[in-house]
Amino acid sequence: MVSNVKRVVRAGVRGGAVVSALGLLVVSAGPARLEAQASKAPQVYAISAADKSQGAKAHPELLAEFGGGLTGPQASYVEQVGKRIAVQSGLSNATGDFTVTLLNSPVNNAFAIPGGYIYVTRQLTALMNNEAEMAGVLGHEVGHVAARHSAQRQKAAQRNQILGVLGSVLAGAVLGDNAFGQFGQKLFSQGSQLLTLKFSRSQELQADQLGITYLKRAGYDPRAMSSVLESLARQNALEAQLRGSTNQTPEWASTHPDPASRVRSALTYAGQGSAGTTNRDTFLTRIDGLVYGDDPKQGVVDGRKFTHPTLRFAFEAPDGFFMVNGTQAVTISGSSGKAQFSGGKLSGSLDSYITSVFAGLTESNQARITPASIEKTTVNGIPAAYGVARVQQQSGAVDVVVFAYDFGNGQAYHFLTLAQAGGAEVFTPMFRSIRRISATDAGSVKPRLLRVVTVRQGDTVRSLAAKMAYTDAAVDRFLVLNGMDANTALTPGQKVKIVTY
Repeated sequence: MVSNVKRVVRAGVRGGAVVSALGLLVVSAGPARLEAQASKAPQVYAISAADKSQGAKAHPELLAEFGGGLTGPQASYVEQVGKRIAVQSGLSNATGDFTVTLLNSPVNNAFAIPGGYIYVTRQLTALMNNEAEMAGVLGHEVGHVAARHSAQRQKAAQRNQILGVLGSVLAGAVLGDNAFGQFGQKLFSQGSQLLTLKFSRSQELQADQLGITYLKRAGYDPRAMSSVLESLARQNALEAQLRGSTNQTPEWASTHPDPASRVRSALTYAGQGSAGTTNRDTFLTRIDGLVYGDDPKQGVVDGRKFTHPTLRFAFEAPDGFFMVNGTQAVTISGSSGKAQFSGGKLSGSLDSYITSVFAGLTESNQARITPASIEKTTVNGIPAAYGVARVQQQSGAVDVVVFAYDFGNGQAYHFLTLAQAGGAEVFTPMFRSIRRISATDAGSVKPRLLRVVTVRQGDTVRSLAAKMAYTDAAVDRFLVLNGMDANTALTPGQKVKIVTY
C-alpha cells in the first residue's frame, strides 16, 4: 500500500478499456464441443486507431493500479520477449506497435488491453522457469485481445465490470456466495492489484491454443504453456494451504474444480513430440535479483503483521486471517469476516472522514449506510474514532465498521470491516494494534529478492530450501518456485531459484 491512497470506492472499466486479465487458472476442461469451438481459428483484427487511443488512456491508470512499471535490464528483457511473441498474433507486424510492461506487483497476474498494451507482474515472472513459459503467458493474453474475447463477453453480459481489487473477488469465496458475500464484494472494490474478467471455458482454451500457436511460430517449445499452467495451479494450491483454506481453487481463479485437465489440454494441443527453444538459463540469469513478494516501498506483509517502513506504521491481523497487500489498500480476510486498510487526506475532523468513507460505500440510487454514532478514542497515542452501521440483508444482518486514525499533517488511515451482526469484535485486537514505528524498525524491513544459484556437489532440495527467506513451508515453496516435485533430482551445475533477503 502506497501513500495518498484513495478512499474505497466501487471500480468500473478502467479508462473505457476492457482488460483481458490473467485467466491462466480458469480451467478450460469441458465437453468436447467446447474444445471444438475453441479450436476454430478466430478472426484477427489489426490494431486500430481507436484501439491505440483507448489503450493509451487506460495505460497510466493500470500502471498506478499495479505499483508502476519497472525499468532496467529485467524490464527490457521482458519487453523484448513480449514483443517477439506479440507480433506472431497478426495484430501487427511491427514490434513498435506493442508496449510491454513489467509491473511492480506482488500478485501473480498478466493481462493485455486493446492497442497493443501487454502487462505481466514481477511476481508471476518469478514463478516462471524459462523464456518459453513467459512467452506462453504473454501469448495467452495477446490471444484474448486478438480474438476479441472481452468484447464477446461484454456483449453477452450486456455490461462488463472490472473488479480492480482482490477483496472484491475474495469476498465471495471467504464470506460465501450469499447476500453477505455479495455485499462484501460491493464494499471492497478498490486497491489490491487484481483485475478479473471472467472468460468462458472455451475462450480460455482458445487463448491457450493461440498462445501455443504463437510459441510455435516464434520457435519456442509449445509445451511451455502446459508447464507454466501447472506451476500456477501448484502455486495457487500452496497459497491456499498456507492460508489454511480448504478451497484449493478460489472462485475468482477457476470455473471448474480440476486445474489438471487444462494442463493436459495444453500439452495435448502442443503435441508430445513437439520441440523448440526454452532459453532456460538465459531467462534465469536475466530475472535474477527481482523483488519477490511485497516491495517495502508499498509496505510488507509478514504473516499476520503489516509494516510500512516509509509511512512508519505497523499493525497485525487477527489470528486466523490472512492479508494481501495492494497499491491502494491492504485486504484482510478470514472465515468470520474481512477488512481493508486504506487511507486518505484528512481535511476536517475524524467524524467527517468516517462519514465520507461510509458515504462512498453506496451508489447514488441506494440508501446510504450511516453509523448509529461515532465514538472517539486513542490507540497507542494516535487520535482515533470509529462508527458502526448494521445493514439488513436477505440472509441476515451484517455489521460494517469504519475505524479511523489521525496521523497528523492532514493524513488519516482507516480500517473498513465487515462481519456478521455481533461479530465485529473479532477485529478489535487489529484496531488496537496499529502503532507508529521507529526509524530503526523501519530500516530493518528488507525486501525479499529472487536469486538464481548454481547447484553444487552435495546440494539437496532441503539444503537449498533452508536458504529461503521463509520460516514456513520452505521446501514446498522451493519446489513450486522451481517447477519441481519431491522426486526431482538436482544436478551439479544446474541453475535454480531461491528467495533471500
